[in-house]
Amino acid sequence: MMEVEGSSSPMMNHAADQSPFLRSRRSKALYQFKQQKLPACKPVLTPKSVISVFLLMGFVFIPIGFITLRASHHAIEIIDRYDAECIPEEYKSNKLSYITDSSIPKNCTRYLKVEKYMKAPIFIYYQLDNYYQNHRRYVKSRSDQQLLHGMEYSHTSSCEPEELSNGLPIVPCGLVAWSMFNDTFTFARKSTNLKVSRDNIAWKSDREHKFGKNVYPFNFQNGTLIGGAKLDPKVPLSDQEDFIVWMRASALLSFRKLYGRIEEDLEPGNVLVVNLMNNYNTYSFSGQKKLILSTSNWLGGRNDFLGISYLVVGSSSIIISIIFLLLHLKNPRPYGDNSWNKKSLSS
Repeated sequence: MMEVEGSSSPMMNHAADQSPFLRSRRSKALYQFKQQKLPACKPVLTPKSVISVFLLMGFVFIPIGFITLRASHHAIEIIDRYDAECIPEEYKSNKLSYITDSSIPKNCTRYLKVEKYMKAPIFIYYQLDNYYQNHRRYVKSRSDQQLLHGMEYSHTSSCEPEELSNGLPIVPCGLVAWSMFNDTFTFARKSTNLKVSRDNIAWKSDREHKFGKNVYPFNFQNGTLIGGAKLDPKVPLSDQEDFIVWMRASALLSFRKLYGRIEEDLEPGNVLVVNLMNNYNTYSFSGQKKLILSTSNWLGGRNDFLGISYLVVGSSSIIISIIFLLLHLKNPRPYGDNSWNKKSLSS
């Protein structure tokens, strides 16, 4: 049986009849989506609901603030500022000449008394104040690709002025690495040295993904301009954790960095003898150096910021809810009453 030329099947005609309907449905759904007319949750902010939410926030945040503050104060700290005390009397008026003269011995002894029981591990931090690691020129003077790939990566112009030394590349390059902290600390109790563990003080992600396992220091601190600490050229950067800790730049002008851990408990009344080398130059920019021993708990070390923030937000929420309540009692307005809007429009 032959078909007439130009004719179409019934199914094709049905699809052709359906296509305008489908297009209209799609365009309608798209219009509703663009005009935000699709079904959605639209909470009604009545005075009672707003006051209740602010009150609930206050009653929840204030107890959390007190709990976090209490936990913060349970962390025991011993803080010793040694930069001013470790300078001989004859150099008190000229601290810069003391720190820059290599012929003057920099060893110093400090005594720290334990007032409360400190449970191991006891974290050792050094703190630097008035030190702007967030300075744009300082932060940019490094090469993350070189830290990961070493001499294979040669585009290190961002490291200036610590890019080359005597015509040879510097690994690691840049001001951040060049200015690494180089004071050292040893601890003793009753003429017995305390072991300080310096393993796992850096983030695991930094050790494994940001510093190469086959990248070794080369030509570092060998030029005429000598800065901070030196690095062992036989140890890869991924294993020099004190360097990894230093390379994580701080956002604030006062910061702490982890130096190590004491794995023994300290009893009240113990006196720790700290032998340190006062090498790092903070005197040229009126900086400060502190040694800190701290315990930790479920919240971490001592830091009152989180607890104070909860208390401030909770107290503010309760005050705002009280203000809203007084305004609502003074000028009540029935739900759905738009007379005020009409008056404002007419005026």
